[in-house]
Amino acid sequence: MLTPTLARGPRTLCALSAGLAIVALNASLAAAQTFGFATMQPGTLNHTSGSAVAKVLKEKAGLNVVVQPTAGESVLIPLVSRGEAEFGIANILEVQAAKASAPNLRLIGSLHPLRGAFWVRKDSNMRTMADLKGKRVGMGYSAMKTIDPMIKAILATGGLSEKDVTPVLIPNVIRGADDFTSGAADMFFFAFGAPKVREVDATVGGIRALEIPENGMAASKKILPEGYLSPAVPNPFFVGVEKPMGVYSWDNMIFASSKVSDEVVYKVIEALESNKAELVAIQPALREFSVEALYKNYDIPYHPGALKYFKDKNITAKSLN
Repeated sequence: MLTPTLARGPRTLCALSAGLAIVALNASLAAAQTFGFATMQPGTLNHTSGSAVAKVLKEKAGLNVVVQPTAGESVLIPLVSRGEAEFGIANILEVQAAKASAPNLRLIGSLHPLRGAFWVRKDSNMRTMADLKGKRVGMGYSAMKTIDPMIKAILATGGLSEKDVTPVLIPNVIRGADDFTSGAADMFFFAFGAPKVREVDATVGGIRALEIPENGMAASKKILPEGYLSPAVPNPFFVGVEKPMGVYSWDNMIFASSKVSDEVVYKVIEALESNKAELVAIQPALREFSVEALYKNYDIPYHPGALKYFKDKNITAKSLN
């Protein structure tokens, strides 16, 4: 006896074949489409993180993802919201600041923590934040507007404000590092893990990360509640850390345009989870990536594809640090 499906004859088989062809066509179209991944400039940690993600998505998930460097996070976030790049990476402070003007931005999640420092020359006598009093400090960050409040928050840990230092106006962290190298500033701020930090370290003959006193965080949080201290020890990643200490930390986010399909975003998370070793080989900061840590209680819309993934894997939103 024929099975019910076969008994329906050629018409059913044709419909089934057509359905399979549509699925195959959709997969082919996803593979053929070029997806832009907006990052900061080469030399930044976020450019390296974005490059690692793009490489894995291209080689392991069959998605043609191309890195699109920009002048800064305040530039790239609207780019993704407008759909001019499908994906982006930026720190949570920039994302929160831009959410009202970026209505089509959807979170995929927290890719990894960001940790940063104020670095000075190793041969200087500066060791703590308080030692920056009267020194030339990079401020302004016209292309990275949320960095300036962070600078003020970190200064506050040493009992300082912008009135206690000599501001050097800069557009972004790359310029700040270059000004420090040239001697135009006495410090620079950057995220640990960025190639630029190692470049500056080699260029000036060694750098030191200034220590943040834990009792200074109360004053810091009055300026920027999202910041917190996390432990760091001397190792190749924590350039300039001379002893175990707390370093300034905040979350780094990966996100997508609302125009990106649920299936593609779901596939992105699957690829990241399955290929962590490949991510870490390019960007050591991604050692802390996990799908469980992606989902946090931020008051910003998550992409439906990400929410479906979290539901399927029984992942619940984590509280904020």
